[in-house]
Amino acid sequence: MKDMGEELPKGIALTVLDEHYKSNPYAILERIRQTTPLHHDDELNQYIATRHDDVKLILRDKDYWSDPRKGKQGSFIYELLGGANKEEEPSMLLMDEPNHKRLRSLVSKPFMPSAVEKWRPRTQQVVKRILDSICEPEFDLIKAFANPIPTVVIAELLGIDASHHDNFKVWSDQSVKTAFSPFPDPEDLRVAEVAQRKLDDFFLKEIEARRKHLGDDLLSDLIRAEEEGDKLSQHELILQCNLMLIAGNVTTTDLIGNGMKALLDNPQQLQLLKDNPSFIKNAVEEILRFESPVLNSARIPNRDTDVQGCPIGTGESLIVSLASANRDPEVYPDPDRFDIEREDTHHQSFGGGRHMCLGAHLARLEAQEAILAIITRFPNITHSEKGLVRATVPSFRGMESFWVTT
Repeated sequence: MKDMGEELPKGIALTVLDEHYKSNPYAILERIRQTTPLHHDDELNQYIATRHDDVKLILRDKDYWSDPRKGKQGSFIYELLGGANKEEEPSMLLMDEPNHKRLRSLVSKPFMPSAVEKWRPRTQQVVKRILDSICEPEFDLIKAFANPIPTVVIAELLGIDASHHDNFKVWSDQSVKTAFSPFPDPEDLRVAEVAQRKLDDFFLKEIEARRKHLGDDLLSDLIRAEEEGDKLSQHELILQCNLMLIAGNVTTTDLIGNGMKALLDNPQQLQLLKDNPSFIKNAVEEILRFESPVLNSARIPNRDTDVQGCPIGTGESLIVSLASANRDPEVYPDPDRFDIEREDTHHQSFGGGRHMCLGAHLARLEAQEAILAIITRFPNITHSEKGLVRATVPSFRGMESFWVTT
């Protein structure tokens, strides 16, 4: 399929490794969305869907595959994630039926909305403790606030001793940096492999300790989890702990950071939230729509099919742009406007279908408590002249640093 008009960006130009895309992916994605329903990036051998309704349908197609090993040889997803790991079962994030359904049924109960809501008081305590540690009038909001919150929350819920929390954050950040990168730096790959081994060894010891003395924590709940006589194997427990730590840490840090930036960029909206704290739930949904921490998801067609008449073959890499879908003007009036009173704040940021993000409710809760607490503690918080540095983690949108003053 050929795109009409000026050639659309391809390859590295569609990743955060490109400075223009990292700075503002939305303008680039808008060009693609207006030009074609399905963009073929022949440099990376992937097809990209950018329109809201197409993204929604693709994410909810029960027959499409997520397992990268089922991709067509030479396609982007296969080469990035599947080809070198033929014998290794993927995490639940990339798993197909029936194994996905089995695992999800075993681990989902602690992440149901009613169960997560019970963790709100502990989350509030964590947020207060971290705010109490901020003593300087000017600080890096990512390092001092947005980074530690999800790390400490998930570690406490897993029952991990506080002395390991810093290691958790370092290891999780290092292990994910190259996870979805088509052009990984060799040294970053080496560091990621070492960090992953450290995480696996750590969780193995924690699981062994819990089997001897089950406690009142999430890891013990996962060990106890049973569905029709089925239980999680040790390997599955380690994979699930890794998934919760890595996926939850990076994305929730980015959600908090992106949310605070959106509010500081829009002082009228920030004042509105200060005056009406009850708007916080709607505000977090608008943050998720406006600046999704996850830019892309993916599926592999299990059949020859098409997107709006544009053909795509079995096994090809079908990338869905969550960021583009969330700013489609066919669905959202004035989509580039940040509005915490927006009536329709539905979004695709947590994916959809059977792979709907398991930690969505926890991420929402953490962001709600973190953002409300910091704007209450520091009512005059604003941008610092030190500015910000965007993170360079493919498929994610966040910041390495974001300086603020109080």
